Amino acid sequence: MKREHHTYPKLDFTKEELQERFKRQLRVEQACTVTIDSVEAIKPVTEHMARMRELLAEQRAQWQKVLLQALRESKLILTKTNTKDYKLNLYPYLCLLEDKEYVDIMIQSIASLPLSGESLKILARNLGNRIYTKYCVRQKHQNRTVEKLASIYDAYTDLLAKDTKVYNVLPREQWCKLEMEQRSGPTLQGGEASWPYIVTLELGTFMVDMMVKNLKINSDILNPACDRKLIPILYHMYAFRSTRQVGFIKPHPILTQMQQEAMETTLTFDSSVMPMLCPPVPWTSVKFGAYLLTPAKLMRTLEGAMQHDQLLEKCQNLHPVFDSLNQLGNCAWRINKPILDIIISIFNDRGSDELDIPPPLSEAPKIPHFNPQDPTYTASEKAHMKREVINAKKKCSEMHSLRMDALYKLSIAHHMRDELFWFPHNMDFRGRTYPCPPYFNHLGSDVTRAMLVFAEGKPLGSKGLDWLKIHLVNLTGLKKRSSLRERLEYANSIMEDILDSADDPLNGKKWWMEADEPWQALGCCMEIANAVRSPDPTKFISHFPVHQDGSCNGLQHYAALGRDVIGATSVNLMPCEVPQDVYSGVAQQ
Repeated sequence: MKREHHTYPKLDFTKEELQERFKRQLRVEQACTVTIDSVEAIKPVTEHMARMRELLAEQRAQWQKVLLQALRESKLILTKTNTKDYKLNLYPYLCLLEDKEYVDIMIQSIASLPLSGESLKILARNLGNRIYTKYCVRQKHQNRTVEKLASIYDAYTDLLAKDTKVYNVLPREQWCKLEMEQRSGPTLQGGEASWPYIVTLELGTFMVDMMVKNLKINSDILNPACDRKLIPILYHMYAFRSTRQVGFIKPHPILTQMQQEAMETTLTFDSSVMPMLCPPVPWTSVKFGAYLLTPAKLMRTLEGAMQHDQLLEKCQNLHPVFDSLNQLGNCAWRINKPILDIIISIFNDRGSDELDIPPPLSEAPKIPHFNPQDPTYTASEKAHMKREVINAKKKCSEMHSLRMDALYKLSIAHHMRDELFWFPHNMDFRGRTYPCPPYFNHLGSDVTRAMLVFAEGKPLGSKGLDWLKIHLVNLTGLKKRSSLRERLEYANSIMEDILDSADDPLNGKKWWMEADEPWQALGCCMEIANAVRSPDPTKFISHFPVHQDGSCNGLQHYAALGRDVIGATSVNLMPCEVPQDVYSGVAQQ
């Protein structure tokens, strides 16, 4: 309604650069998976590690053969089975891809199983979804959708590129217009019907069963003193979650030991966990947007909950929602390399609990061994030792999952260190927005946020440096009750510590380590140091994100809706010298 004097802002890329980036992203998504170097790969290889890697490679080759054989036999049996009408026949779903592709998906899932196992339902859903994604990508090739997409994206870059004319339309409008203009050929939207949840689940469960039944390992592989027999590498177990019994698939300790000690040099992910190398496709409908080929949901729903999808389809005018998500997705990011390098060096040394970098499992408590049949122990001693064993196992399992999570984040960041990239966004049913890539994004922990800065820098101008200093004080959590002016004065009074942190983070006074958000604080110290030392701080080009946070945002909406002056004052919607804290106000009442 108000666009007379507005144009859509350009990105800092030429048309040619954006087209080149599209091609690279297309190649990534066509492959469906991405294999990247692990940040642990820079550790020197010991003889034992090399031996474990060799053993694992041999086993995987063996498992591949076994699974191929098992899959072919199962398919043969299914062709001859006369399934009743009410029973789902999986045979057609097992013919969508090459046999080897199903096997690769199964083998990939073994590598990422947590120590404590994975719920059967989640594991099956993930396997089923991987097949669905691969099938969707395949279909888009066969029905020539990819060529159509490339042609529309090519024209769409005119809106974003800095070397083309300016437009006063939004990405969604431009994309819809281009789709209308290029109506001939395949349609981009609604081509693939998503599979019912039960199909994805049954297909995944079928594959899990095949893995549990067929994947075996020699029991003496790590310890020649054991009796040799073939044992399964995965097994079913049950755990109680509140009152329900939940099926789990757990890896055999021999397998996890081999994987841990091999410290393999590469990690394989689904391509959708990586940030995009080109601006995302704008959301133009509930079913279409975000990645180029990988299906994505506009609204995160519980798998199998139909009512959410039905409500979403009834929604009138979602345009403002699409436009908001597209605006977030069009922001380009890059890696803050100095911070990443320091984090990786601590990660590969021994981690640090104070700095939220998980230590390796070699630092985990040793699991005590005792013989419950030993008559010298009293009943209470046995109970105590059992508890000790359970606690140690729990601690190991927690440490392993934290360590793996950090390994994934750091390895993705390291892989993207010289790239500029984008995060496609979607939302939950409340309308809260999230980046689609799950491990590594700007809504992560302090460590993850510190590794990310905006790709496009802006000159600080007259107030920019002050805002960087205020932001730094906010990150320390020290001056929550002080006015902005007092925060700025405090920052100026500790300038020496700020510069020392920036110059010698690991051996200096380490002032930054005391902050609530230490890694972002360190990044901010470095940015301030660079700005202060530049010839003219007002012209210094900064890429650093400065957070602005609503205080009790839900209450801000209520106060605004009710034109409530008292409520508005307590959540900082009215001018005040010092920040108001609604919680202490409520406590006093």
